[in-house]
Amino acid sequence: MPSLGFRSAQSSHTPEFAQPRVRLTYPSQELLLYNVRHRKRSVVHPVRIDLCASRLGQTLLNQELRDPASHTEPNSTPNQTLHRTKLQAEPNSTPNRGHSRRPIGHQEPMSEPTTSSVDKPSAEKLSAVELIKDTSRYLRGTIKEELCSDSTHFGKDDLQLLKFHGTYQQDDREQRGGSTESGKSEKLYSFMVRSRIPAGILTAEQLLTHLDICDSIGNSTLKITTRQGLQLHGILKDNLRECMQRINHALLSTLAACGDVNRNVMACPAPYRDNIRPAVQKLAYDLCYHLEPRTKSYYELWLKDLDSGDETLQGGSDEVVEPIYGKTYLPRKFKTAVAISDDNCTDVYTNCLGFIAVVRDGEVIGYNVTVGGGLGITPSAKKTFPRLATRMAFVTPEQAVAVAEAIVKVQRDFGYRDDRKRARLKYLVHDRGIEWMRSKVEEYYGSKLSDCTHDDVTEHRDHMGWDEQGDGRWFYGFNVENGRLYDDDNRAWKAALRDICSELNPEIRLTAHQSVLFCNLQENERSKLEGLIKKRGLPLTEEISNVRRWSIACVALPTCGLAITESERALPGLLDVMEKTLEELELDKELFTVRMTGCPNGCARPYNADIGLVGKAKGKYTVYVGGARLGTRLAFIYKDLIPLENITDTLKPLFVAFKSQREGTESFGDFCARLGQESVQAI
Repeated sequence: MPSLGFRSAQSSHTPEFAQPRVRLTYPSQELLLYNVRHRKRSVVHPVRIDLCASRLGQTLLNQELRDPASHTEPNSTPNQTLHRTKLQAEPNSTPNRGHSRRPIGHQEPMSEPTTSSVDKPSAEKLSAVELIKDTSRYLRGTIKEELCSDSTHFGKDDLQLLKFHGTYQQDDREQRGGSTESGKSEKLYSFMVRSRIPAGILTAEQLLTHLDICDSIGNSTLKITTRQGLQLHGILKDNLRECMQRINHALLSTLAACGDVNRNVMACPAPYRDNIRPAVQKLAYDLCYHLEPRTKSYYELWLKDLDSGDETLQGGSDEVVEPIYGKTYLPRKFKTAVAISDDNCTDVYTNCLGFIAVVRDGEVIGYNVTVGGGLGITPSAKKTFPRLATRMAFVTPEQAVAVAEAIVKVQRDFGYRDDRKRARLKYLVHDRGIEWMRSKVEEYYGSKLSDCTHDDVTEHRDHMGWDEQGDGRWFYGFNVENGRLYDDDNRAWKAALRDICSELNPEIRLTAHQSVLFCNLQENERSKLEGLIKKRGLPLTEEISNVRRWSIACVALPTCGLAITESERALPGLLDVMEKTLEELELDKELFTVRMTGCPNGCARPYNADIGLVGKAKGKYTVYVGGARLGTRLAFIYKDLIPLENITDTLKPLFVAFKSQREGTESFGDFCARLGQESVQAI
């Protein structure tokens, strides 16, 4: 197949479930690619490509795609190596949606329960957002009209709908202009655009595409999120469609990266060539695409020429528009993660829905399903609180996607649509109880489920540094402080990643701790990788302190509309001070998590960390302690309204007590939990 001008071919070691298969296949997508012969954007004969290919893009367009005749059937092993063949187009063909081949693991949306329920959700006064969704015509609203207007921003209703498309309207508070007639400072609007990347797996080319976008039409920085995604900031409204199109042409998507739907599905990204990681990563892919919205509005708004109607990409279903979500989607955002018992690097218990792999003899035989996790709170509303998920039932790999759909539908039908502060699944599970939740899921699923096995998470690995993949190759976990990629006079994160991607072409995997794994490296490439990192003034992972390595922070100021105070920009300086204190106390080798957020919404998961720092007022934080690096215990408040500059001094008495009173090898979080809140506050 002729090259389309991309930099390099994808590694042949990409997992099978992430490879494209040239065949039709998902009810919500049909990808119209570049005109290969003339190398221009135009409507060409449709090339049928799996949603896994169009969304995850694990092979670039200049790689020859897999021959459908050699397609591996759904019962094949997910980590088999695919051989390459030529792209085959199907001119003048129309999708037969009733008989189309689906992606591996795809299941049709299940039918609704046929029996009436005695506890159907009662009529309720809907929140304003529910009314916006109800009249949005499946997420269209007036976004098209707004895109064609001269305004620098969108109207209030469309702001809610834009989230489903993967973007938030923001205002840089530090770049506001002069005063308006009302006396308020004039806002400088821009947009955050988030790519959805299941299990954090992408190609070097896809990362380079994001770096190119941030430099050409963004604010010259790129953010790795705490949910294994990528965020662009500073995109102006006039450039929003270009941004979306460039991401989609790289075979990724922003659809459902935000909004009241199932968002990006997390899974351990480590590229070990065993039968465990590929299985959980494949489940993340299957869940992500089975639960994505089917509306065509995304493709109409972002990938179609608004004047001529020509489409470079198109998709969506002409069948029942939203068989899983309905016209008002979910009451609130829905987060899903897959974990392994000896590696909870995805913080599974903080998610609405979780799957913990049950392994026997090196094979995943099923999953213990957890429901009702979530961390965001509103401090002024006592009815809100952080909650870790509850174990519900065991499912086989074959049941997992259908059971996930049933859980989503229970939340759709019974979640609280009158109060967005309590609209997350965690409040439904808390109020109704796990037995009610399980019975409802079984009703929607259509049969009884088995009880959970004894298996639970026992460790949390961050996958930093060098490790063997198991196939003769290596991967390197590169710590990116707070996930922010930028270049300045001292450190050049973007330049380093460009060098590495261009010269070594590694597969890229993003971690839930905002860092990067460079994968599929040969033994003789190890020193070259380290040299490329050092060349740009960056520290190797091995040179970073433990407390910094195990820290994460949200974006916060100046762009996040919910931020009360600093987070990402404040944490590095705070850790400079904390590192010195820990070294003085000879505690610098200890492993514990430090997580900071600029508001109580909990995007950086502070409420189950060993130390959580939550913005409460300008320059002041609530200090939480007693959580666990393992992610299985909530922290409690130690001190409130602590100024940023006093946080380390406030924690130092606890560090001293920990050193002298710890039992055995217990961690700092375990120590605080053993003493309890009252005793800890008395120290």
